Amino acid sequence: MNLHTASWPEVEAYLETSTGIVIPIGSHEQHGPNGLVGTDAICPEVIAREAGDEGGFLVGPTFSIGVAQHHLGFPGSMTLSPSTMIAVIQDWLASLARHGFTRIYFLNGHGGNIATIDAAFAEAYAAYSFAGESAPFVCKQANWWQLPGVAKAVEEVIPSGEGYHATASEVSVTYYAYPEHQKDVKMSPKHAPLGPVRDAADYRRRFPDGRIGSDPSQATPEKGAHIVKAAKAGLISEVGKFFRGD
Repeated sequence: MNLHTASWPEVEAYLETSTGIVIPIGSHEQHGPNGLVGTDAICPEVIAREAGDEGGFLVGPTFSIGVAQHHLGFPGSMTLSPSTMIAVIQDWLASLARHGFTRIYFLNGHGGNIATIDAAFAEAYAAYSFAGESAPFVCKQANWWQLPGVAKAVEEVIPSGEGYHATASEVSVTYYAYPEHQKDVKMSPKHAPLGPVRDAADYRRRFPDGRIGSDPSQATPEKGAHIVKAAKAGLISEVGKFFRGD
């Protein structure tokens, strides 16, 4: 069940048997010449929704704008400042807690979000600690590419050229989700360069087509399907443990 397509009585009935929810969270940023701008939100969204359908858990709306200031040199990229993102996550947590959700699992699709999500959790817990109260919820974040079985699945279909940004695996997942939006783009060099990431202007100078160490030209929907299958199984297992309090 997806929260945004459920009615309130359906959500109320769900809460009678489970107080857990999965929130896909990602970013809206460039992903090289053939990658979709919404890649980092699409990947956790499609994995969470397929896992929720099979595993029987509720999936919330996708938190699709993250911390991505270093991508602003490329048209279409959007970002939140860390302080804004922390405030918004706190409001999402407070809203869900108000209705009785106690286990809130964020499935992340963007490495640049990790520190800010952790900070948002810390701020949310701190409010209860200062008040001398116990927080009514437990939060967890996990990166979809680190779910059990995903690394093996990626290696099976993308043995080389994965890289670090605009990767063949994430582009494949988006092509699986949206096959009608595949892009056929020739890239040079085949494998993008490596290097540090700082501000937006520095990023554009170092990585002029947006890729970091990757060769996403090898991305296909079929490879994406293989990766999603593994990620879905891993998420069902991990969410089950978290909802049970293991």
